[in-house]
Amino acid sequence: MLMLSMALLGASSARAESSFCPGLVQAVGPKLQGKDAAFVRSYEPGAGEEALPLGLSTTAFVYDNALAAIALVACDHVDQARAIGNALVQAATYDRTFDDGRLRNAYRAGPLGRGAALLPGWWDYQKNIWGEDAAQDGTATGNVAWAALALLTLHQATGDANYLSGAKRLMDWIIANASNGSEGFSGGFHGYDPQQARLTWMSTEHNADIYAVASWLFRLTSAPRYQAAAQTARRLLDRAFRGDHFLLGTKPDGSLADDKLLALDVQLWPWMAVPDAPDWRKALGFAQAHLAVEDGFDFNGDRDGVWVEGTAQAALAYRMAGNAAAGERLLAAMRKDRTSSGLLNATRDARVSTGLSIDPSGTNTIPDFFYYKRPHLGATAWAVLAETGWNPFTGAKVP
Repeated sequence: MLMLSMALLGASSARAESSFCPGLVQAVGPKLQGKDAAFVRSYEPGAGEEALPLGLSTTAFVYDNALAAIALVACDHVDQARAIGNALVQAATYDRTFDDGRLRNAYRAGPLGRGAALLPGWWDYQKNIWGEDAAQDGTATGNVAWAALALLTLHQATGDANYLSGAKRLMDWIIANASNGSEGFSGGFHGYDPQQARLTWMSTEHNADIYAVASWLFRLTSAPRYQAAAQTARRLLDRAFRGDHFLLGTKPDGSLADDKLLALDVQLWPWMAVPDAPDWRKALGFAQAHLAVEDGFDFNGDRDGVWVEGTAQAALAYRMAGNAAAGERLLAAMRKDRTSSGLLNATRDARVSTGLSIDPSGTNTIPDFFYYKRPHLGATAWAVLAETGWNPFTGAKVP
């Protein structure tokens, strides 16, 4: 009996050591503990870096923080998740320029004071001016939806009606500001205050996020506007599905995106968010055939390295598709991506390309968006979700 007890204790310790939850909590706990509202910086300096580039040095991306909040709930650290959720609610309530309830793509990391949340930035000593990033100052529709998913997750975990109200306000902002008739939802806004440019292209990824939020809200409220929003987002997803894979969405003129442009999350998120579309799961096989690399997945089809965040998404996708063994193999490889910070590196190689441009306006078509081997909040959160079997689009655990 003693030997059996020791064996069980050893197995339990091994599982705890291999879990991604302790690393996430180690990384974000000190930044959130005891804080009423706070954002967490998305990246930490990589090995050999003394500091992050100025454009990332203070940046807490809304998408990464929303994911972290959901992952903290999955790890049973709800109080820490609440600090991020409260920050999202405050940032959407108060803004330095706009009063329409939007969220920016990023905020300055750290605890929030009263009023408007600060935006990321840096002092440019060469130009002797304060510098900000146009994309970070903008509002991507999908990021607003992810913030709403985080608030819905917190409402489910706590019963706090403020989170439900916050999610409704964010979805209402999307309906009012990103609706493209009955064909889907457009990309959002880009640029500096106060005159930002409207992004007219539509993203498959964004519309999957919106479908998830609208469907969740309709389940809770029975409000017709949310059912209609889910149906609108679904039409774009139907249009983007090409039999065995998804296109990125549409170009600014409304025509479908180039079939040669591939992205891993676009192949996974639609059917993770839409349970009643079994044919869409063929996109997982497409991703395996066209984006898989050794022990992981690339962001796009050039297969120049492992994108750790996307590999975690694929691990959860395999689990949802009934292939838990394939998902566990990916997670086992990702345990080597953990760093002393507790976070996983964003990539396994020094740099991974996406084939996309940082500028979402469409005026710059040069592919200059890369992921680098730096500890990343978003990658770590997705690893937690995959390991715990938590579907962030529905708030349900995978059987």
